This record gives sequence, C-alpha cells and structure tokens, in this order.
Amino acid sequence: MTDPHPASAAGRVDPGRSPAIVTVTANPSLDRTLELTAPLSHGAVQRAGSVRTEPGGKGVNVARVASAAGIGTRALLPARAGDPLLAALDSVALPYLTLAIDGEVRSNVTIVDPDGTTTKVNAPGFVLDDASAAELTELVLANAGDARWVALCGSLPPGLPHNWYRTVVDALADTGCRVAVDTSGAPLAAAVTGPVDLLKPNEEELAEATGVDPAELSTASARGDHAPLVAAATVLAHRTGAAILATLGAAGALLVTSTGAWFATPPPIVPRSTVGAGDAALTGYLIAECGGAEEPERLRMAVAYGSAATALAGTQPPCPDQIDPDNVSVTDLTGAASAG
Repeated sequence: MTDPHPASAAGRVDPGRSPAIVTVTANPSLDRTLELTAPLSHGAVQRAGSVRTEPGGKGVNVARVASAAGIGTRALLPARAGDPLLAALDSVALPYLTLAIDGEVRSNVTIVDPDGTTTKVNAPGFVLDDASAAELTELVLANAGDARWVALCGSLPPGLPHNWYRTVVDALADTGCRVAVDTSGAPLAAAVTGPVDLLKPNEEELAEATGVDPAELSTASARGDHAPLVAAATVLAHRTGAAILATLGAAGALLVTSTGAWFATPPPIVPRSTVGAGDAALTGYLIAECGGAEEPERLRMAVAYGSAATALAGTQPPCPDQIDPDNVSVTDLTGAASAG
C-alpha cells in the first residue's frame, strides 16, 4: 500500500478539506510576463510597459483557476524548500505538496505584444532521476484517493521517461478518480496508447495524436469546416475512451465524447495574453463536470474560462465573476461525429 504521507512531501494544504481536483505539474516554472508598448522587434532594445511574475506550469495554472472558483484543489510538483516558486504559491494561498529536489525550478519568459500576440521562451526544467520519478508517482497516488479528478498537465522535465503520464494513468486505474491529460509530443503519444477519461489537445496536438496533417485541420478550421476536427477527435475518443476537449484558440473549442460532439465559439474579448488560456479552459470543463453539468454545458464553461483568461495579463486565473458563459454559443455537431 502507498504511504499516504511520503517522507519527501512538504507544502501547505488544508487538512480538513479533501481536494476535488488534484493537479500534477512535473515541470513547474516561475513565469515572468513582459507586456511591450510596441510590437516585438527581433534584435532591438525595447521597453516593457509592465512586468508580472507568477507561479506557473500548466497544472499550477489549473489549480489556481479551480481555487479561485472555490473548488477544493491541491497542486503536486517538484521543488526544493525555499524555492521562489513556492513563495509565489504561498502569496496566492494555493494548497500544494512538493517532492523535494536539489535545485531551482525553471523560469520561463513570456513577451506580449500590444495586440495580444504572445512569444514564450521556456527553459527545459530540473532533471529528475529514476528515484525522483518513483517518488513523484507515489506522491500522486497518495493524494488521488479522495479526489474526483487528477489532472496531469504540461511537459515532462529531463529525466522523466516520455511514458510517465501513461504509467501514472495506469497506476490510478483502481483509485476511483478520473484522470485528465494535457500534454504534447512524445508524452501525448504515449498517453493515448491506453484508456484515459479526458484529453485536452489543441489543434496541433490533435493532429499529432491522430496522424492527421495539421495543415488540413488548420485550413478546415479557418473556413469554418468542423468535420475534419470532429473526425480526428472521434478517432482519438474511440481509441482511448476519453472525452476530447480540443481548444482552438480564438475560434473556440470542440468537445467529442461517446455520446456526441459540440462546438463552442467564445464571447467577444480584447486579448491580452494567450498563456494559460488552455489551462483555464480545461479547468472550466472540470468545474462544470464536478457540478454535474452535461457535456454541452461543460464545453460552454471551458470556453468561457479560456476566453476570460485570454483577456487577463500574464497567467492570472479568471474568477467566476469574470467569465461570460451566456455569450458562448454552443452548436451540436453529433451528426458530424456519427458521419466521422
């Protein structure tokens, strides 16, 4: 039996509250966002109009959005005591547990043009060895028992095998919790070789997971033809048994499940930063599912949260009073899913 209190775990949690959503960020970051007063010019010296430093990593972002909505959450991540990232997590009162490492969490830099165009530079992350991988897996299993969802999010740091997410999903099979995966590249390819409850690819990741030409999906999406997207998501849903929440940037999002398919378009916003928007969309879906909403309403909340995040600077988590679900339009595409 897994020790419910691994010796390496430390952090701040609410002992009287079981988390509904546990997030796993194997490659966390301290994110610095610079908002430029003029468009980015390669090779030039430019001034930032504002600078924000926030705790980051996709799972941390999900946990922050869930916590802002009043959902019990717990973020799991590797970090040493005293790391600046943990001070940032403490400053926003986010419940977390850490796997102790002997080094600093990476720093990422985001540059935002005045029109919202985002350039992101991500460092590779701290190397985790085999022993750390085993301890991190143990930490996840020890905290999953009472959770409704475990969200495995983001890239994997150097040292973790590319199939680590798949290993964790399989290990969680008997815990009773549901598992969401949001990643890309080799970790995504490994994750979709078996069953999972929820996958959140973007358009490019949906293409790579299904072997479809990404240009084909992009071209179809640009002309408002959702059929290729639905077909690709349906293939992935059949292969994994997962609900597929495909985020499509400013175009909206697609949800394909075993019971149907839906497309949602976002409300009008003024974009400030796209970083974290997909994480907010995933969280909106999880919040709605935890509240008992049916699939179309889960998609509506996903798009509402993703859009609200895009309207905020940096990776600020949108609060419930900042989302606009009433102006999210949801279209039933179940016929297209059947045809695919």
